[in-house]
Amino acid sequence: MTTPLRLGVNIDHVATIRNARGGPRPEPLRAALLAIEAGADGITAHLREDRRHIQDADMERLKASITKPLNFEMAATEQMLDIVTLIRPHAACLVPEKRTERTTEGGLDVLGGRNSLIPFVDQLKRAGIRVSLFIEPSEESISAAVAIGAPVIELHTGAWCHAEEVGDRDLAEKEFARIRHAAAFAASLGLEVHAGHGLDYDTARRISALPQIVELNIGHFLIGEAVFVGLAEAIRQMRLAMDEGRGPGRAGLPS
Repeated sequence: MTTPLRLGVNIDHVATIRNARGGPRPEPLRAALLAIEAGADGITAHLREDRRHIQDADMERLKASITKPLNFEMAATEQMLDIVTLIRPHAACLVPEKRTERTTEGGLDVLGGRNSLIPFVDQLKRAGIRVSLFIEPSEESISAAVAIGAPVIELHTGAWCHAEEVGDRDLAEKEFARIRHAAAFAASLGLEVHAGHGLDYDTARRISALPQIVELNIGHFLIGEAVFVGLAEAIRQMRLAMDEGRGPGRAGLPS
């Protein structure tokens, strides 16, 4: 039996567009509701320390209004812990965060940050929030995630997707092999495995063939496609690509 594959839609960049001009539009909540109607299994939003896109009020409205799980991406800081335990989303994904980056660069430092992350993760779990760690696809990071006590990991797919974008086939195959091995290794340790960052239709189709992965989180590409085809159609096409990749007889073969 094929394991179902969930699609989480990240709506950060709807807020990026709104904030570029100020005012209330486009409304991230409206995008979230439309995404769910089009087939999203959950909504992801990253409340950054500098509030460059999603705002605190956005998170409050999302939690109060959507009918699917809310995945609250956040840095492991005391301020974010206070906010997330007040809002009580379905899930919290801990990610690295630097003010100088355009987008999240690499996975969380679960090796160097292990001692501080253990009590942080414990507090989230005691609040009834599912915890995931956004990490590099390596055995070392996965083993550290187990030691920290997180039940879920999200594998950072950015290096693979970038290699595909620039046409470096050798590097792309090397990076995909890392992801494939990491997914199998994590599942063997009892972790729930998610993946995300930089995925488009083609890369989502391919990674969907990995049976250990149960959720993809995709944002920037879908919001970009929405400019040309509309958000609902972009999500429907992404869902179709994922279903094609998940079909029987596929195992992450080259596209």
